[in-house]
Amino acid sequence: MSKSFSILLRQSFPALLFIALIFFWYLMLQIILPYTSGETDIDFLQTKQHIIHLSHYKWAFYLHIFSSLWLLGSGLTQFSSFLLKRYPSVHRWIGKVYIGIILFISGPAALIMAYYANGGVIGQVSFMTLSILWWWVTLMGYQSIKNGQIKAHGEWMIRSYALTFSAITLRIMQFYFATFTTIDSELAYQIIAFPSWILNILIAEWIIRKGAWMGWMYA
Repeated sequence: MSKSFSILLRQSFPALLFIALIFFWYLMLQIILPYTSGETDIDFLQTKQHIIHLSHYKWAFYLHIFSSLWLLGSGLTQFSSFLLKRYPSVHRWIGKVYIGIILFISGPAALIMAYYANGGVIGQVSFMTLSILWWWVTLMGYQSIKNGQIKAHGEWMIRSYALTFSAITLRIMQFYFATFTTIDSELAYQIIAFPSWILNILIAEWIIRKGAWMGWMYA
């Protein structure tokens, strides 16, 4: 790879990432829209007919999926250097809502859902671990900015959003197995349960170690 191409790629990466986030947010919107009907025997809920009568599960499901649109959409703004420099109050407001939703709504709801996760014990352990880790790194992001630790705050929030994005990674992996393999859905769910979020956190750690995000945000 030539040096000039490497520089071009590095400079264009934020714009490409922004476009990708818009696409995946739209994809998630299309997945969630059918649930606005209130029907409980469609799509994913078809696999939950044995527990959908449980009110706590139903509440957890709807709170989690509908809040996910805000959480995924937050990535379109919170990693924008333009917004951070020109409208810091908007950045702070959106960030507070993002953190509040995870800590008090979506995070606890995800933990309840994880207890009933598809994929047996493997799925349950994976998504319960994900839920707890997601909640914790988001809390650390909040505590670090309260203490004025800007760099640490950015790093924790990169981790938080990487785990938020696992909702998309999971569905991409599910699509792959359903389309290109003959593996049944239960086994496929067990195979992708851990990779669907571990891959994201590894990429987040790579971004943090490279330190390039500081240039995008504060240049």
